[in-house]
Amino acid sequence: MLSDIEIAHQHTLIPIDRLAHEAGLTDAEFEPYGRDKAKVSLSADRHEKGRLILVTATSGMPAGSGKTTTSIALAQGLKRLGERAVLALREPSLGPVFGMKGGAAGGGYSQVLPMEAINLHFTGDLHAITSANNLLAALLDNARHQGQVDLKEIYWRRVLDVNDRMLRNIVCGLGGSANGIPTEAGFDITAASELMAILCLANDLEDLRARIDRIVLGIRRDGSAYTCRDLGATGALVTLLLEAMKPNLVQSIEGNLAFVHGGPFANIAHGCNSVAATRAALKLGDYAVTEAGFGSDLGAEKFFDIKCRAAGLTPAAVVLVTSTKALKWHGGVPLPEIGKPNLEALRRGLCNLDAHVANLKQFGPEVVVALNHFHTDLEEEIDVIRTRCRELGVRFAVSKGFAEGGAGAEDLAREVMAAAQNPKPLTYLYDPSEAVVAKLETIATRVYGAAKVELSPAAKKDLARIEALGFAGLPVCVAKTPFSLTADPKALGAPKGFTLPVQRIILNAGAGFLVVTTGAIMRMPGLPKQPAAMHIDVQNGEIVGLS
Repeated sequence: MLSDIEIAHQHTLIPIDRLAHEAGLTDAEFEPYGRDKAKVSLSADRHEKGRLILVTATSGMPAGSGKTTTSIALAQGLKRLGERAVLALREPSLGPVFGMKGGAAGGGYSQVLPMEAINLHFTGDLHAITSANNLLAALLDNARHQGQVDLKEIYWRRVLDVNDRMLRNIVCGLGGSANGIPTEAGFDITAASELMAILCLANDLEDLRARIDRIVLGIRRDGSAYTCRDLGATGALVTLLLEAMKPNLVQSIEGNLAFVHGGPFANIAHGCNSVAATRAALKLGDYAVTEAGFGSDLGAEKFFDIKCRAAGLTPAAVVLVTSTKALKWHGGVPLPEIGKPNLEALRRGLCNLDAHVANLKQFGPEVVVALNHFHTDLEEEIDVIRTRCRELGVRFAVSKGFAEGGAGAEDLAREVMAAAQNPKPLTYLYDPSEAVVAKLETIATRVYGAAKVELSPAAKKDLARIEALGFAGLPVCVAKTPFSLTADPKALGAPKGFTLPVQRIILNAGAGFLVVTTGAIMRMPGLPKQPAAMHIDVQNGEIVGLS
């Protein structure tokens, strides 16, 4: 089979103005960015009419889950059945693209295009967020240097959209007073930044401004919070984010409308594309297919408890993506051997599927399990998973979207349509007014399978400060490994009764949640031994090696 980028290069794109006009957009509602992408600002008169479908997955593995591929295949399958299905997906980050995980534009014959642009600079949204974040850091440090503010603690960090472990913790301002005040500082990856979360959760420019105003940059000597509004920097940041706030319109390989906008990681952030893009998809489609990063323990829980709560969204159905390879890996098979037949390991790995189905049932919407099909899958293996889904009382379909595009996802589309006919109310996992530790214990025990949580001394100090500042009533966003339901990436399957170790609790007042870091999770990833960057190049004027 051809590589993803070879398939993308063979496909002729629908000109973006034609695609937009065929979807009913007026000239005033979109701004072309070249021939194949556009920024969209829909009229306020448009109403949300579509059914929202969330796509999530069982626990991750280094080879990926195929969640984005399945999301795109599902939308294409719905289109083949006569439904107007619009995608709302996250933007890729250059960190994973040049690191280990690769891009995030789908794969095979279920991709969003132009694949290279989406995976690289695209319309410049992540660069705008990076610039705005670092402008705020520079303005804050300048105010300190000029004697305009005296802070005893500084929270705001710089960001970069690459994996660079050397920048996690740094000392800056050295070399004399002309260079500023010597300060311990550091970088997060752009996808983990509070500004990324703010852009993704803001309903409009007014909400964006209000959220940026609320960003807590540090603590004054008297113990009070010093905000972006206090600094007076909000207007400059809104200016830099003005274009980035508009959803990006592209297309699937079969001509579905696709909004690709916002890219917070789910292991270290809240893992969902922008509210603006989701609402645009709901306005233009019969079905709006969206995804939340990694497994239901990370992306889906945050989608429900953070995004849906903040935006008032309710999904009509949830698709849980799994694969024989993922279940074998969670059944103890080494990564190089997960494509080989192994019924015993597959059965051992079913506990991970069980846990994720149980997680999703707590929230209300009906669940459809989608088996992301590989050519190595045996019918006997598929039957094992189909039987387990029947026992669990959830719908099941095989998705062959990677190899067959929308034609390979028609069965999945039918199951999703049936599941979405009578949407159930959404149930949140906790009340934000509960104590922070109580909220965290609810997530850890009911979603991860833990027995308890244990706060480090630093986390206890963080919590006391957050409570003193009056922000304990915010939802919780847990930063955790995607490879396990625990905080240990090597604890596969569905462990029970463990202790969840909490390292830090970080206030994101503008985004409207508390980031809780667990285990060895880092908000600035590092590169692997063999980065994907070493295989990406340009040959005869075309990019090669992207995946």
